[in-house]
Amino acid sequence: MSKVLIVEDERAIVEILKFNLSREGYETLEALDGEAGLQLARTADPDLILLDVMLPKLDGFSICRQLREGGISTPIIMLTAREEENDKVFGLEAGADDYITKPFSMRELMARVKANIRRRTLDSAEGPAPSQETPSTGLVLDPDGFAARKNGVLVELTQKEFDLLSFLMAAPDKVFTREELLDKVWNYDYYGDMRTVDVTVRRLREKIEDDPGKPAHILTKRGAGYYFVL
Repeated sequence: MSKVLIVEDERAIVEILKFNLSREGYETLEALDGEAGLQLARTADPDLILLDVMLPKLDGFSICRQLREGGISTPIIMLTAREEENDKVFGLEAGADDYITKPFSMRELMARVKANIRRRTLDSAEGPAPSQETPSTGLVLDPDGFAARKNGVLVELTQKEFDLLSFLMAAPDKVFTREELLDKVWNYDYYGDMRTVDVTVRRLREKIEDDPGKPAHILTKRGAGYYFVL
């Protein structure tokens, strides 16, 4: 049974989420403040984290950033009542895989939960995958650790960063639209925000490109999408 950690200080929202997740067959853990949420995220090994932004003791952005800096790649969906564009982008840049704005449709939230957990479950069920190596780029992907090595140096990636890089590397020079990437990498068809793709690409460039401002490998085809160059 997959396990979802809910980090949310509004008890009524926690109960609604618990009810709907349990009905879909998920086990749930709950934390009502940021410090408790960070501790559970580190020790309980959840399959997915639903993380509110505005929390007592420690905010969601800080929790997300600390988990990523600690090498924890568990999928994180940020829950936020904020509408400002910068706050949404800031959550993605802190290492979140996605965000959803309150008030949200429970159907949409469950679709995103299922998509993220399905990807993680498939990765586990398929067992160790072969490493991807492109000598011309100096990149070697480690599927078991959701990590990469660039010229022998370890590069920590989130699950979605790893999934996106692996997907693009598997089809060099092929241009994928943002919609295709949401479908193939995030497993979203109708749901999803194109900025999620853009920010994840930017984070990847910052981690693997020698000059993120002038990328040599993850390139943009203006008006079309993204592609990988060996």
